Order: sequence, then C-alpha cells, then structure tokens
Amino acid sequence: MPSRDPPPTILCADQPHPRKATDVSASETQAALYARVTEDLLDETAIRAAVNADECGALVMFHGIVRDHDGGKGVAALDYQAHPDAERFLRECVAEAASRTGLRLAAAHRVGALKIGDAALVAAASAPHRAEAFAAIEELVERIKAEVPIWKRQHFADGISEWVGL
Repeated sequence: MPSRDPPPTILCADQPHPRKATDVSASETQAALYARVTEDLLDETAIRAAVNADECGALVMFHGIVRDHDGGKGVAALDYQAHPDAERFLRECVAEAASRTGLRLAAAHRVGALKIGDAALVAAASAPHRAEAFAAIEELVERIKAEVPIWKRQHFADGISEWVGL
C-alpha cells in the first residue's frame, strides 16, 4: 500500500520559502502538495483545486488516457502495479518540480485494472502565464514516467500480455 506520510516541507508558489509541515494546517498541506497513487478513479476536481490560485492566469492539466493500440497492435486493457513506495516517489517528483519552478503542481496516478479510455495519470500546473504552465507540466509528466516505480501490463487484442517499464 502506498505510504500516506506527510511531506517534510510544504511548497507553495505564493510563499517565498518552503515551510515545515508543522507550520501549516492539514488543509494547506493538501492544497500545497497533491500527489496520489490510487486504485480509485482519479479525482480531477481535487487535482485542479490543488493548483488553482487567484494569481495564476493559466492552469494546464494533462490526462494520460489508456489507448486502444501500441506499437501497431490492438490493446484491450492495462493493469498498473506500483512499488509500495510509489506515492512517496511521486510526491518527491511533484515537490522537487514545484520547488524548482516556483509553480503549483499536482499529480495522481491510478493503479489496478484499467480499460480503454480510463485516465491513468492526471497532472496539473498553474502559473501566472501559459508558457510556464505548459513547460512545467511537460517536465513533470516526463519525470513521473522516468522516476516513479509504476509498471503496466498491456493486454493485447490477440490475447498476448506484455510488461512495460520493468
């Protein structure tokens, strides 16, 4: 089961410096850093709310959707499995990217059995202007795919299954 420990620091675009987790309320912690690995449907409203801010003129969301093909083969479904510390790795990716960019970032990744059209990854970034938000979301998604220990098994239409990301 993914870890539910709070992050050691809270990073917000509207604060000049990170604060200790003990210096903020639980609601501020959730708004400041949203990173989840879950078997449940991804809560796009919560992800958007985690990054939404009055000073931001751009809010960009990425939805990684299960598609019906890969490498010229038909895909019937996917199974995602995660290392027990996957949520901690995801939280670190979000926190480090937020710290580096100074922007509000959030992400959630689904695990378990997913069907065609399901959202597997939702990430969001908000910034004063769109260029920064688009750049941050691209960097965050690439980093999540490279660093978070989540693997998928593709079930092809011909009955063959294949693990990806091991």
